[in-house]
Amino acid sequence: MSADRSFRGWMGRALDVVLPPRPVYAHCDIPCGIYDPHEAQIAALTVIRMDQLIAELPAPGPEAKPEERSLYFSKLARYTAVKEQHAERVKHEVRVIWGDFLTPDHAAKFPTVHDLVWRIMKQASKARQGTNAADAQELLKLVQEFAEIFWQAKGAKTRRVPSQQKPGGELVVPA
Repeated sequence: MSADRSFRGWMGRALDVVLPPRPVYAHCDIPCGIYDPHEAQIAALTVIRMDQLIAELPAPGPEAKPEERSLYFSKLARYTAVKEQHAERVKHEVRVIWGDFLTPDHAAKFPTVHDLVWRIMKQASKARQGTNAADAQELLKLVQEFAEIFWQAKGAKTRRVPSQQKPGGELVVPA
């Protein structure tokens, strides 16, 4: 091994100790070209369903037994955690498509897409913060708009089909 290579290797390792490299994450490093807004739509429906379950959860009265209170708070915590995970899932799925799939040509063809992504991010955060059913419905509506743009960018027409899920709603799919 040459002295130059050895020195560069030593310097690189020393630099990694002083300034450790940060891990980088991506949907696909190839890139694979496989993107689909379906998961974002399902996650938005899950946010709606968790808000429904929270609204249906009977609050224990003042005379409730400790185990009834415990059951209530346990369910409330689980529903809230799942809602928050899926609101974040919406944000993740949309960010990946926006950042990895959409190109400047797409942005020129769909001039509202950047603002729409920003609104989805804000709406997902808002849906996480409360249990207002209208906030969750608005999140789904925005994600559906994004799905329509995505499929149009891929040259596909879209249609809406019933989700067949408990919260109801529709999914945007390629026609």
